[in-house]
Amino acid sequence: MENLKEKVIVITGASSGFGKITAQYLSERGAIVVLGARSTDKIETLAREIKDKGGKALAVTTDVTKAEQVKNLVDSAVNEFGKIDVLLNNAGIMPLSPLEYLKIEDWDACIDINIKGVLYGIAAALPHMKKQKSGQIISVSSVAGHTISPGGAVYSASKYSVRVISEALRQEVKPYNIRTSVISPGAVDTGLPDSVTDPDIAKGIKEFYEKNAIPADSFARSVAFVISQPEDVDVNEVLFRPTKQTL
Repeated sequence: MENLKEKVIVITGASSGFGKITAQYLSERGAIVVLGARSTDKIETLAREIKDKGGKALAVTTDVTKAEQVKNLVDSAVNEFGKIDVLLNNAGIMPLSPLEYLKIEDWDACIDINIKGVLYGIAAALPHMKKQKSGQIISVSSVAGHTISPGGAVYSASKYSVRVISEALRQEVKPYNIRTSVISPGAVDTGLPDSVTDPDIAKGIKEFYEKNAIPADSFARSVAFVISQPEDVDVNEVLFRPTKQTL
């Protein structure tokens, strides 16, 4: 964990869930965290809490569906701290529903946040990392990016896309000493089930999470493991589930 100290880590979706607990976990281990999310109040409160504990943090209001806002997030990190060591493309939603329900607004939001948000993060961070000849881009997929089940067509497609994008990026950035990783969690205790808009499906998903989900710090530990590796070690993918999760 020594490799975490003073690393500048930009996190999207930092106001709650994976993003919030990972920001806290990394900060406690000496990292500098730059928090991006739409909820200004939540990330500013989190930044204050981190600073009150002796950490370094910056909050920047960010909607990952807006490329210029993601660029501003990364540029703000570099302007404030002189570099960006890690981008954690964490923002995501899970609007599960059968295709026959025709929830087109959900499909659009899933594509805009889960796929375009990752691409916008890469577009914002890559120029800085190329110039530095160093950096790490970590993107969040899911067990659903490895499996498919009824009701998960669009969500799984978005998370498969994250894996494809990250692998293509890995191959392209070799000249710049940039590392790329994907983390694919199973049922972890976050607010992600709240993004399911169909009431019946939401009820089933919440019951599944209540029975199976593991604490969110399991994700934070995975992120810390990936970041803390020496520069000549590139952990490209981490897939983990609760021990009792079957799918």
